[in-house]
Amino acid sequence: MTSTARFTSYLFLVLGLLSDPVSAAQSLSSTSNANQSLKDREEKVVEELQRRVSLYPYNQSIRLQLATVYERLGERDLNVSRYGEAAEYYRLAHELFPDDHTYGYKRGVALYLDKNYEAARAEFEQAGSSAGTLWYLGSISYATGDLTGALDKWRKALDLEPDNKTIQALIKKAERELPVESKMDKGYSSMFDLTFDGELPPGLSAEVLDALENAYNSVGADLGLFPNTRIPVLLYTQGDYSRVTATPDWSGGLYDGKIRLPVAGVTKLTDELRSAIRHEYTHVVIGEITHGNIPTWLNEGLAEVEGRKEISLPRVELNQAAKKGRLLSMKTLSGSFHSMGTGEAFLAYEQSYSMADFMVTTYGWYAIQSILTSLGENANIETAVSKALANYSLDLPTVLKEWRESLTKTEKLSASATDKQGGVEVNKQSTVEVGKQAAPEADKQVVPEASKEPASESKE
Repeated sequence: MTSTARFTSYLFLVLGLLSDPVSAAQSLSSTSNANQSLKDREEKVVEELQRRVSLYPYNQSIRLQLATVYERLGERDLNVSRYGEAAEYYRLAHELFPDDHTYGYKRGVALYLDKNYEAARAEFEQAGSSAGTLWYLGSISYATGDLTGALDKWRKALDLEPDNKTIQALIKKAERELPVESKMDKGYSSMFDLTFDGELPPGLSAEVLDALENAYNSVGADLGLFPNTRIPVLLYTQGDYSRVTATPDWSGGLYDGKIRLPVAGVTKLTDELRSAIRHEYTHVVIGEITHGNIPTWLNEGLAEVEGRKEISLPRVELNQAAKKGRLLSMKTLSGSFHSMGTGEAFLAYEQSYSMADFMVTTYGWYAIQSILTSLGENANIETAVSKALANYSLDLPTVLKEWRESLTKTEKLSASATDKQGGVEVNKQSTVEVGKQAAPEADKQVVPEASKEPASESKE
């Protein structure tokens, strides 16, 4: 076989494999000899096409071949949440065809998912005025605290797609928030932008910022990640919180890309508020690592583990359910808690906490970090747990079996247990998935599922 024929064979093989997202993702993450061979072929194809473009810079066919390979590599990285790497491949493709804004649009998507908002905005501003482009521009404005700008872009997107329910919901949400937040004060720390009701007691905002910075360091050490983008936090009166978030009555906090907390009647930073801050911030870090690909029980359970470092709470609902054989199923715990009644919600959070605490205590934070990292690469929970606990030869069903056995050995079931601690009722801070934002249907072919981020609530 001649070198040209061999290269052509490599090119079609690489393009064929990269067109299959599953195979492409496996080639990126696997360490098997077969996949290493594929990686070597990918590199050879790219190097040879780069050489040919340098020799024949005006040959559009060769340039298109190289751009197509870059695009496929970008899609592969996007599918395993390697957003920065994906953005770079799209940039290289765009350099070959500067007038083709499809590459710029896709680079904007990758940058947006990587939370590199200003660079993403620059790409989308050059990519035309489709509903998808306007959706992203509005979402960037929203994420950076410009509600007026977000509404402007989303309304223009809705003009193009008047039946788009996703855009309608975003506009409705922002319209609830704007009248409240436009009259609030601002505060800042190294990593947090705090918006708060101006009538809060003097000094409380500074105490909250200090607690947030402490959570940043402590939770980051446990989970192995310290976000490098600024995090918006809002403190509401109870009435404003209910109007803005439209959450269940038991909700005592929300994370939907912004941390939202009701602080009615609070005059200073309490253990309960500090716990809520740690809980909601944990969702920030988990979201950064997993990109929303995580079952609710693990998301909520880990947030409870962090929050309960500030306050000790009895597990009344869990103890009673375990005694009566009425624990919630994994299917129930893996979905949203949003529609649950108060009693079921309390049990869901306590059971999630118990399972997550068992895993942290038994296998350590390093194993938890490994599980979250695999989830961030789009693995399912069963695969992520098996990979993280390979040295123990354990899988998820075995872990859950051991957890159930631990309940019968260690739980002290007490009929006298109450939801009071020291005579003062405490808040049980937790989070639930209430929805995911999605780009308009017209652009779904270039908008990855990973762009959909869950919202989360704490219960009172």
